[in-house]
Amino acid sequence: MTTPAVAALAGLALLTAACGGTTGAPQQQPQGAPVTGGTFTYAIPADPGVLDPAMAVLSVTNNVLSMAYDTLVGTGENGEIVPRLAEKWDVKPESVTFTLRKDATCSDGSPVTASNVADNVNHIADPATKSPVYGVFVPVGMKAEADDAAGTVTLTTPEPFSFILESTRDIFVVCGKGAGDRASIARATSGSGPYQLTEAVPGDHYTFTVRRDYAWGPAGATAKELPQTVVMKVVPNEQTAANLLVAGTLNGAVLTGPDRARVEATPGVTKQVLAVGNGQFLYHQGEDRPGHDPAIRKALTQALNLTELGRIASGGTGRPATGLVLEPRPCSGDTVTGHLPAHDVAAATAALDAAGWKPGPDGIRAKDGKRLTLRFMYATTRGAGVQAAAEYMAGAWHKIGVDVQLNGVIDTKLAESLSAAQDWDVVWLPIGVNLPSQLVGFLSGPSAPEGANYAHLANKQYEELIAKASRLPATEGCPMWLQAESALFENADLVPAVENTALVAAKGATFRVISATLVATSIRLTQGG
Repeated sequence: MTTPAVAALAGLALLTAACGGTTGAPQQQPQGAPVTGGTFTYAIPADPGVLDPAMAVLSVTNNVLSMAYDTLVGTGENGEIVPRLAEKWDVKPESVTFTLRKDATCSDGSPVTASNVADNVNHIADPATKSPVYGVFVPVGMKAEADDAAGTVTLTTPEPFSFILESTRDIFVVCGKGAGDRASIARATSGSGPYQLTEAVPGDHYTFTVRRDYAWGPAGATAKELPQTVVMKVVPNEQTAANLLVAGTLNGAVLTGPDRARVEATPGVTKQVLAVGNGQFLYHQGEDRPGHDPAIRKALTQALNLTELGRIASGGTGRPATGLVLEPRPCSGDTVTGHLPAHDVAAATAALDAAGWKPGPDGIRAKDGKRLTLRFMYATTRGAGVQAAAEYMAGAWHKIGVDVQLNGVIDTKLAESLSAAQDWDVVWLPIGVNLPSQLVGFLSGPSAPEGANYAHLANKQYEELIAKASRLPATEGCPMWLQAESALFENADLVPAVENTALVAAKGATFRVISATLVATSIRLTQGG
């Protein structure tokens, strides 16, 4: 199976867009009726970078883009597919035809056409674009044809594809001027969403102004009660975000670290908890790396108490990981339990001995004159828990004779190291996706820098299972998608330690979050907000 182009992967939850599991009901509801107008301020943990949706691979980028762009279909409260720009659709094994609404307009006043939609899909699929979401949001080989007179667009794949409809939930539609001038939307927006970007100050804030004429949101949502302005404020430090929220400077933030407790105890704060993907790590399996040997990967995994590691990484707020896809999963089942190497330090030590890695005078193992050294990379934006988890792993591996060099980096450096420099041996890397097919390019196929298979994985069982599953209708192929995930864990290719949860906190406002992405049409300021 062909994989997507190299993606600018970073330590934020990768690729999470406006679908997947929704938050539960608020534990507290701020008093007061919605207030029309005003400014809603929301914390994002990093700068979103280039704003062209065809190049958007980070969750923080998709969060910002969701203010200004629509998709063909969306996700309802219970995970069902609901209309957005498309009012109806006809699904076949190798194609899906959408009939578009007639009233949707772009931010420049031009109508959203079938050609707009088709051009977006074909632009992402064009090899010259080098889009990181090709093969992830847009299946490899997909082509789009438009009939503007009929208001329909048909997406086809060379062969049957399990999630041909579901994948379109994540394709933001660029329209208007930006459709023909992609350079113009590097720091601007050109979409049909309820807001338009009116100010971009990289590293500080992104300001959006409402489009009062917006009336084609999911489930009939309009802009009638939306705030006049939305400010996406870059706040890399979670403690700072918590302080600003408690003080009322922020109206919303998603918190994953120790500051959750004091925010939860703050009167007048709306609190919701949702799953936001796994805390997990991968071994680099390049031919010159220790992780190339499956015996070494399994030994290193056995040296870790994954339950304890998960508790440390999540600050005690996580849950046991049961799979790689965000809720609600199209294929339900626990793919993790019983498929990871069990914690056994003695077995880990014996395996390293058997593989020829012998302890030296300083206790560090060596083979053929080469020390057993691991460069462990992680993003510093993930909070104190990930830092502590990295230190725990380094300590556990040092005890069995491994020299671990910790390398905490900012997101842009992590992306560079994954896709180009390749200067790592182990990486802590959340990947948040909504369909199992969206993982394929990261876990198989061409390795970086030619592809997005950053860890150089080559799991034959995984590849054979996904090749069969992808050609079947989703429900029929689900058993094989699930078996494919388990094959990764049994081979210690990818090791999930914990399912992370996040506190979604609001003050002076209410809103919904789906898969860690703010739902633009749900934002309401309240009296006193």
